[in-house]
Amino acid sequence: MAKKKVPKKAKRRLIVFGPLAVFIIVYCIFTVITTGIDLYSLTHEEKELTNKLTTLKTDASDLKTEITKLQDKDYVARFARENYLYTKNGEYVIKTEEKEKKESKKVKQDEKYIMYICIIIAILIILFIIVKHKKRKKKSSK
Repeated sequence: MAKKKVPKKAKRRLIVFGPLAVFIIVYCIFTVITTGIDLYSLTHEEKELTNKLTTLKTDASDLKTEITKLQDKDYVARFARENYLYTKNGEYVIKTEEKEKKESKKVKQDEKYIMYICIIIAILIILFIIVKHKKRKKKSSK
């Protein structure tokens, strides 16, 4: 079997358009990855906002019921005694301490892990392209 010689024009085209094609492929992959990350973060944010909206709606309904309860004089008197330590004649106030629950902030580690995985995949794809290009270059030079 005789080896075929690659014409000089084909080599020039490969030299000119090869890196350009690699750049376009890498740019497209990078764009797809960043768009995917943005989409994931937006869906996560949408879920958080819908949860916040539902809690705000329940709070609004609770406040409306509280407004209707505050129209009653007996309820206002009992509320003032419980919350502001007002007393009737002959009553004593015993104060107890309540522990407040503090909400801890959740770190968005899922997004970090996805970003790292996408970067690793992009690096592996670039390395794969480089290795393929070197193999083709060796075959064409023989």
